[in-house]
Order: sequence, then C-alpha cells, then structure tokens
Amino acid sequence: MAAEMRLPAVHKFISLPTTTQSQDDKQLVVPGEVITSDTGFMRGHGTYMDEDRLTASVAGEVERVNKLICVKPLKTRFNGEVGDVIVGRVTEVQQKRWKVETNSRLDSVLLLSSVNLPGGELRRRSAEDELAMRDYLQEGDLISAEVQSIFSDGALSLHTRSLKYGKLGQGVLVQVSPSLVKRQKTHFHNLLCGASIILGNNGYVWLYPTPDQQDGEAGGYFTSLEPVSLSDREVISRLRNCLLALSAHKVLLYDTSVLYCYESSLSHQIKDILKPEVMEEIVLETRQRLIEHEC
Repeated sequence: MAAEMRLPAVHKFISLPTTTQSQDDKQLVVPGEVITSDTGFMRGHGTYMDEDRLTASVAGEVERVNKLICVKPLKTRFNGEVGDVIVGRVTEVQQKRWKVETNSRLDSVLLLSSVNLPGGELRRRSAEDELAMRDYLQEGDLISAEVQSIFSDGALSLHTRSLKYGKLGQGVLVQVSPSLVKRQKTHFHNLLCGASIILGNNGYVWLYPTPDQQDGEAGGYFTSLEPVSLSDREVISRLRNCLLALSAHKVLLYDTSVLYCYESSLSHQIKDILKPEVMEEIVLETRQRLIEHEC
C-alpha cells in the first residue's frame, strides 16, 4: 500500500518591500471598534451610535462619502451594482422570466425582453417566444450577464443583450469571495496561457478554452460540444488551482494576478499546487511580481 510522505523543506526566501502608511490606504475595523467620535458624520450601513461615538457593527473597510460613513464587509453576499458582470446559474423558468442564482441575497431575474433572440432579431417577444423559453435557457444552465437595474426589494435585474453575454458552454466554475474580484473596465480576458476567463463581480469565475472564432449567429445561445484537448484541460485545471490558492491567501483576482500565479506554478505539478507549502510559495512569488509590476 503506497503512502505519501511530506517532509519539511527549505524554501527560498522572498522579501516583500514594506510600504508606508498613506492617507489613501483603507481603514480596516472590527465589530465594536470606534470609527470616530466626531458627531458631524452621518451613520451608514455597518455602523451604529454608541454614546455619541460612531462604532462598527461588522468587520470590513471604512468607506467615506462626504459626511457619510459606512463599513463594507470583507465577507458578505454579493451586493450588485448597475453595470456589474455576473456569472450565474438558471434555477427556475417562470412566465416571461428566468430566475438566476448569482450569490446574492435574492435570486436575480432575467426577463425574456432582456435577452437576444436567436439570429439577433429585433422584434417584440410573442407567445411563441414564451413557449420556447426552455429552448433558449433551462434549469441548470450557466450564463454570463450584466446587471441592468435593481428592484426595490434588492433583487437584481439582468440582461444579455450583448453578444459577449449568454449561455456558457464547456468550462470550469470556481467560486470565490465577491470582495476578492477587482473591478475593471472589462471582466472578459483571453489569457496568454491558452485559456479564457470571466471574472464575475459576484464571485463566480468561469474558465473555458479560448474559442478559435466568435460565433454571433446564434445570439449567445450556441455552445460548442466539441471534445476539449488534453492540453486545454491541463491549462484550465492549473488555472483553477491557482484561483483557489490566490483566494485562500486573500489576493485580489484580476487578469495580471491570475497570469502571474499561473507562471509561478509551472515548476510544480497541477495536483501539488493546493499543498499548503507549495501554495504559500507560489502566492508569495506572485505578490512580489505584482509589487514590481506596480512600481
């Protein structure tokens, strides 16, 4: 019977430069910590008044907007904003709408009028379109979409009117904390390693093989079922483990950090990336490269 033995080894020392505290640095607080004693500030989400002192009720970073102070929790459900890119799973087909699970407090809504019809037709949705809703999307399908608006109860209204959104085909879904996904102008990236990534603001990250050509004829509903090559599957598996390593060490996720982590992990086997000592070495090297890149 084979047994795996892991012995302690000497790792190379990686020094991270120390940064001086600046006024732009985020202020982190824990529950019960006094934020300010100044009575001129207004109380926002995540705060309460305790003997004329503004106190944090959750652990997170302090955000100031003029005289309003609120605390944004570091670990919470996804609070969507208009324009956010999300990856979600269809949970229910209802009348003229789909219910989508997006890691938020309430299920999001994708209206039939907010999707592209196959072929890119521009017309009013008819009763025939409503009957054919399951031909477009059905329970269990993964989609990429954008937040169009927010209902009064906090539920998100989605749309997939752009050809870059729609039904997702073959790939791997990785779930991380929404606070670790960095907000950028674009969340769709074709990485140099040969795979593509969708970094959803809701903490759902989609990894898939980079398509040879974009097919816009199906209006975002065509999914290729061609066999994925072994090399593509290995790249996606390595990226998946890199995402879990970065998430475990609370490193912001964006295209540069993911690519640097992938390159740092090439000296290790895919299955070894999630070992604690290997994970720490890879993430430390990634952090050093990110700091050098910013400088």
